[in-house]
Amino acid sequence: MTPKEKAKELYLKFSRYTDSEFTEFHHKYTKECALIAVNEIIELDSGDSINKDYWERVKHEIELL
Repeated sequence: MTPKEKAKELYLKFSRYTDSEFTEFHHKYTKECALIAVNEIIELDSGDSINKDYWERVKHEIELL
């Protein structure tokens, strides 16, 4: 799965648990939740530079959403 696809997948998963009415707040909150999850993965994977690079790219793609 590409980083862009993973970013969209995480965004959609978290959007189910945020406010059901799509607003700018909903969008920002959903992105923030996805970023928190990715940051946790990056922290846990600190020894694996290939994996860390992938998750850094996922993080970048979430920020672009």
